[in-house]
Order: sequence, then C-alpha cells, then structure tokens
Amino acid sequence: MNVKELSVLLASLLAAAVLSGCSEKKEAAAPPPPEVEVVSVVQRDVPVYREWVASLDGSVNATILAQVQGYLIKQNYKEGDFVKAGTPLFEIDPRPFQASLDEAKAVLAKQKAVLQTARANLKRIEPLAAANAVSQKDKDDAIGRVQAAEAQELQARAAVSKAEFELGFTKIASPIDGIAGAATAQIGDLVGTPQAKALTTVSTVDPAKVYIPISEKEYLEAVARHKQREASGSGERAAFTLILADGSSWPQPGEFAFADRQVDPQTGTIRVAVTFPNPGNILRPGQYAKVRALIGTEKNALLVPQRAVGELQGNYQVAVVDAGNTVHIRNVKMGGRSGDLWVVKEGLAPGDRVVAEGIQKVGDGVKVTPKEAAAPSPAPTTKAQ
Repeated sequence: MNVKELSVLLASLLAAAVLSGCSEKKEAAAPPPPEVEVVSVVQRDVPVYREWVASLDGSVNATILAQVQGYLIKQNYKEGDFVKAGTPLFEIDPRPFQASLDEAKAVLAKQKAVLQTARANLKRIEPLAAANAVSQKDKDDAIGRVQAAEAQELQARAAVSKAEFELGFTKIASPIDGIAGAATAQIGDLVGTPQAKALTTVSTVDPAKVYIPISEKEYLEAVARHKQREASGSGERAAFTLILADGSSWPQPGEFAFADRQVDPQTGTIRVAVTFPNPGNILRPGQYAKVRALIGTEKNALLVPQRAVGELQGNYQVAVVDAGNTVHIRNVKMGGRSGDLWVVKEGLAPGDRVVAEGIQKVGDGVKVTPKEAAAPSPAPTTKAQ
C-alpha cells in the first residue's frame, strides 16, 4: 500500500468515526416524554352558592343635631360606648332659654289677670244689660274684651310651652339604643346654626344591616326561585353567610330584609338588604365583607382542579391526555367553583384525564408520561358565575 492509498484509508476511517459519534450524540439528545400529573374528571352533585361584595350599616342610624342654637357646655357620653334611648349626650348653655321661659311665664301671668278682669266686668254688665240699664253695645264690648283676653292668654300659654320645649332641647339625648360615634362638635362650639354639622351619630347595630348590589338578572332569578318555593309550599328561605375581611365566617346566619325600590341606572344593579344578628356589637357600619347565599344544587356537575385550567383573553383551556398519552388542548366553558375544584359546563366528559397543572408546559399533540395525582375534595360551597 502506497502513501496515497494509506491517506485515503485513514480519511475514510476518520469520517466514519465522526459520523458514528454524531449519531450517538443525536440519539442521546432525544429526551423521553415529559412526566405530568393528571387527574380524572369527576362527576357529582354540588351546592351552588352566589357571592357578592357587601357593605355593612346599622339597622337604624340616628343623626344627632342641635334643635336650638347655643353654646355647647357639656359632653355626657364616652365616644364609642353603647347608649340607651334617653341617655344624655350633650348639653347646651340653658341660661338664655331659662330666661325666655321666665319671661313667657310673666306674660302668661299678666294675660291671666287681664282675662280675669274682663270676665269680672262682663259678669257685672250682664244683669244690667238684662234690665236695659246699659246698652247692648256695652255688653258686646265686654264680651269682645273677654274673647280677646282669652286669645291673648292662649297665645301666652303657647309661648310658655315653646320656651319649655327649647329649654328641654338644651339637653340632647339619644333617641335610640345603639353605639354612639365620635363627637364632631367640641365644648364651646356654637351649635344649632344652619351651618353647624351633626353633633354625632348613634347606630343600632344589632341586628346589623348588610347591603349587596345584585344585577337585574340575579334579581329576576331570585324572584323566580321565590315563586317556585311558594308554589311547592316548601316555605324554605334563602340562608346568607357573612364572610369578613379576615376570611372568617360570621357565626350567625342572615335573613333577607328587603329589596330597594329601583334599579340604579348607572350600575344596572338593585340594592338588597340582609340582616345579621350582631351580639356583642362586633359588626360596625362601614365595614366591607362578602355575602354568600345558597341558590340551588347543580346535578351531575363535572369537576376539575382549578389549577388545571388555563385562561387566555377570557377563553379557558385544559390539556386532555388520551389513551395513547397524547395531549389535546381543548377549549372549555367554566361554571362555578367548589373549593379547589371548578365546574366544567362544556368541553369535557366524565373520566377524561386532564393535566393537573402546567398546561403551559405542554402543547397539542405532545406525548407525555402521565402520573396520577390525588384529586382534591370539593368544598361544601360552589360560587355561581
């Protein structure tokens, strides 16, 4: 073998070794199908609840205003305390009003004396008029003086009553049982003027009133359900649960109180009031919470974990793994939620296997290695959408 033939042979062997190495690298680089957790679609009956954001208020809110003008001299309550109806809250300087009352009483005493004199004169004239000793005009004048004196006495009595009322208004009491709020007027302020603000507010908070805005559709659905219950004679009433800002549920169930008289044209909602017992006065006006109400039961609902559902521009998708372990991305229509599960309205069938999480990591037509995951248990509530 000459040098040329040897060179050709070495080049061939080197090329074969390079090709063999590349083939081995390509074979080693081919990854196995990714492992994913899958759960089977379950079917069961679930209670359907609806949930709204709500605001709390007192069942009665009394705005305390000064009914007479004067200077505030005393605050008789502790802000934030529970007060009974009739509890003194504030006092206005009574001296000007006491003086007005004394003056009115003096005028009344004067008018009583005038009336007494007029009646005495009439009593003397009446027998003389009967004997024609005096003219009929004299008798008529005497009767007129009595009537005028009676009217003036009546006016003086009214002035005394008004002065007594105004003096009584210098002591400002709570008209209801409830929680007294912070005072907005200070000692020495001139109150009772048209520009003056309310002195404080007292709210009856047991029961507490909770307002929820519901849509026209929800309102009409509620009316239809109420008519169905009446027709069936069940007498069943909707039960409401109050969920506070810390996530805890208020232990006392609520009851429907009333629906407002009109729909708000700006929001398209109607305000509904629900009352909750409030022992201890824990709930206060102005709090925000959620109200949850049972509206029915969804029969044979299909459920998947919420984490298995992907959302893109308002469209929902799940990754279904078929018998050959191939992924198929399906569009689905979702319903209410039940704990960690989500009701599927359309797009799935009982027994379908879906990727439990990581739908973004798989694509349509991708082969996977499925691993069964434990299905979460549904909570006893389902929120309707």
